[in-house]
Amino acid sequence: MALVLARFVLCLSGLQLILAADHLSYVVAVYEHRVLLNPNPGVPLDRRSALEHMKQNLRVFEEQTALAAQQGAQIIVFPEDAIHGFNFTRASITGYLETVPDPQKVTWSPCADPLRFPDTEVLHSLSCMARKNRLFLVANMPTRQSCNRISDPRCPEDSQYQFNTNVVFSDEGVIVARYHKQNLYFEVAFDAPPECKYITFTTPFAGRFGVFTCFDILFRDPAVTLVKEMGIRQIVYPTAWMNQLPLLAAVQFQSSFSHATGVTLLAANVRAAEYGITGSGIFTPWDSLIHHDTEGNSGKLLVRRVPVLDPSFIGNDRHKLVPFSGYQSSKEPEKMHVWPTISFNTNHDGKYCRKDSECAEGTSSTTFNSIMMYDNFTLVPLQGTEGNISICSGSVCCHLLFRRSDAHEFYALGVFDGLHVVHGTYYLEICALVRCTGEHHSSCGGETEHAQTLVDFRLAGTFTTTHVFPGILGSGMTLDVPDHSGWEGGNGFYMSRTGMSAGLVTAVLYGRHYEKDKA
Repeated sequence: MALVLARFVLCLSGLQLILAADHLSYVVAVYEHRVLLNPNPGVPLDRRSALEHMKQNLRVFEEQTALAAQQGAQIIVFPEDAIHGFNFTRASITGYLETVPDPQKVTWSPCADPLRFPDTEVLHSLSCMARKNRLFLVANMPTRQSCNRISDPRCPEDSQYQFNTNVVFSDEGVIVARYHKQNLYFEVAFDAPPECKYITFTTPFAGRFGVFTCFDILFRDPAVTLVKEMGIRQIVYPTAWMNQLPLLAAVQFQSSFSHATGVTLLAANVRAAEYGITGSGIFTPWDSLIHHDTEGNSGKLLVRRVPVLDPSFIGNDRHKLVPFSGYQSSKEPEKMHVWPTISFNTNHDGKYCRKDSECAEGTSSTTFNSIMMYDNFTLVPLQGTEGNISICSGSVCCHLLFRRSDAHEFYALGVFDGLHVVHGTYYLEICALVRCTGEHHSSCGGETEHAQTLVDFRLAGTFTTTHVFPGILGSGMTLDVPDHSGWEGGNGFYMSRTGMSAGLVTAVLYGRHYEKDKA
């Protein structure tokens, strides 16, 4: 069944899917790996020493693949950098590199034919794991690809590309997909591929999957194009994501992406607490199974049955995907307010009010600025136990209706409209309700995983982008999804939630304006 995406948003209004009662399903696994690191990644190793290091991590992979298979898993995803580690230079990683032939040109099972290509011991090990356990396997590894500097002007000086690569093996150990990470995150050991390729593979149990890696999720290519243009509804996602609250913890944005795009996201993160890296999950548009642990030292295997979401796989079968607006759940309709449709206007005394109405007492407050995620947000504090507040920056205006259990903890509504330039360059349009870490304005934007205040809210914003990712994070890294969300009044996007069981840490409408990234 073809899906026409009129607008690509994380709400799934006109985009969300629900399976019929007799839906197809399959069993997936992701493993958050406590990677054994090279203590001196800047020092080059010979091939034998690099292999000995990688084999330590591969032995764990082998154990976890067998455990996943015993629980019925048909596909398993391992994290980015989990075989070799990180913080290498271009020179020091050379002993770790292998060449992966293009599976569109070469059909090869390294397990069945280990001598066909030289120096492919890691590929052989992974292939045999998949073949022995009869499941699809996704792993990330460093690779090389020779190039000609005469015919290819982007070819590096040493005449080889070095890629951060995901490799997908079938249940027979055959390499069926190879994806080179497009959007690198300060990875000096690697090159971005000369052109972005949109990589998919097909399984006999669930149809098509797309592939991308870590930082890619924040950019149009390949992530958005795979979903919006190619209709991919199932994604394998190795990552080594450094958490950053209040807006971009790993499971927080993984959940938002899955909810917004209507995809199943199989997210496997590295476990490296010393770098702030943790947070993996199996996400569907409706719910998730996650692992987030900032203190433990062991890995974590997650296994879960999920519905098939590939329309082309289901199309001619009696099992059908049917569209719906909003979530199918037991949640009651909003009772706290009859939430109005909001439009915005500004006056000239630092306050922000609803268009065509005067500023009612208690609806607005003097604004302040604070740094959140390296960006200069404009914010307005919440006052009292219920209220109606608005704030604007540039073309983005945010409006919040709220009621909370008490006014003890400090909360603020923030807005940002601009180019983010620290640790990456990308244009953001954000409305965010955040629990501040202290009593002072400067504490708004600080990192905390905990809150006691229960908040019912309706958060709305005006955006110039059609790519908005709604997210709700509760105390203790509890993930939540909106009761209702969607577009209203042309450029207005909203979400609402009542009855949360955990204190609210963050509610965010995270807009990405891809066209302005190079502004």
